[in-house]
Formats: sequence, C-alpha cells, structure tokens
Amino acid sequence: MPKTTSDFDPETYAPVAERIELFYQRFPTGRILTELVQHSEQEIVFRAAVYRAAEDPEPAATGWAAERVGDGEVNAVACLENTETSAIGRALANLGFLASRLRPSAEEVAKAALHLLRTAERAGLSQPRAAALRGRIARGLPAAELAEVQHELRRFIQRRMEEHAERAGRGG
Repeated sequence: MPKTTSDFDPETYAPVAERIELFYQRFPTGRILTELVQHSEQEIVFRAAVYRAAEDPEPAATGWAAERVGDGEVNAVACLENTETSAIGRALANLGFLASRLRPSAEEVAKAALHLLRTAERAGLSQPRAAALRGRIARGLPAAELAEVQHELRRFIQRRMEEHAERAGRGG
C-alpha cells in the first residue's frame, strides 16, 4: 500500500526497538549486524543484516538506509544513530517483523511528517505553529496523533495551493 493513501493505519506501525525485541523473542540465538558503509560530511549510509541463528553464514534479510547530515532535527544531532536504526528497521521489515516491505516504521512516518512540515513552512505556515508542531513530532507522538498532524499539514498545504491557483486565475 502506498504511504500516501487514506487507507494508512498508523496504529499498525511499530518502533524499531519493539521489532528488535520481537526478533530476539522469536530467534534467541539470532544476531543483528550493522555496517557503516559511508560517512561523509553530507551523508551517512548503513547496511544492516539480520541472522536467524548465530551460526547462519548468510543473513535472512538485509536493510539499507541513507540520511543527509543535518536534514531535520534528528539528523542535526543524531544522524549516525538514526541511520543505523533505520537500516535495522528495514532489515527486520524485510524479514516480516510488524511491517511489510512497503510499510514504513514509526520513525519513517515521523520523518515524513517533518518533510510535510517543511513544505507547509515554505507555503507560509507561521513560525510559532511550525515550531510547536516540530517539537511535538520530535518528542514522539502516538501514531494516531502523528496521523492527525500529517492530516492538518496536508490540509494547510492544499488550502495554500488552492489560494495560489485562485489568485493566478484572477491574474495576480
């Protein structure tokens, strides 16, 4: 299911930490290995591999993640950690832990909300409102509240687009 459909159910998304716990409950001798593939001033890339048993020669699943340093509040202070967590989350999702391969983690949903917030700011969202929403997102909202914030931001952006089209239709 695409991330932008109205069928999106944020309650079905679990944080990576919960998926790690479930992984070790199911595979007590399993292992999760991460590899820092790239670390430059601009970008960090991690690869994660999950093994069902310690003796497995090949991973049961892998996951990759890339983040731009300073892109959003989390990546301004913890880009390395965020990228590693994202890679682990993708590997676990590829193994079937609480997310299909098309479904983002709770962290990825929050990242998408921050992207929407930046778009809304460019469309004219006031700085105090943007700061308040950014703070709520950064603190980690429950999935249902995060979905409400995303809905509010989409409505704001849509209204601004409609206003712009109306002004353009009137010639200015």
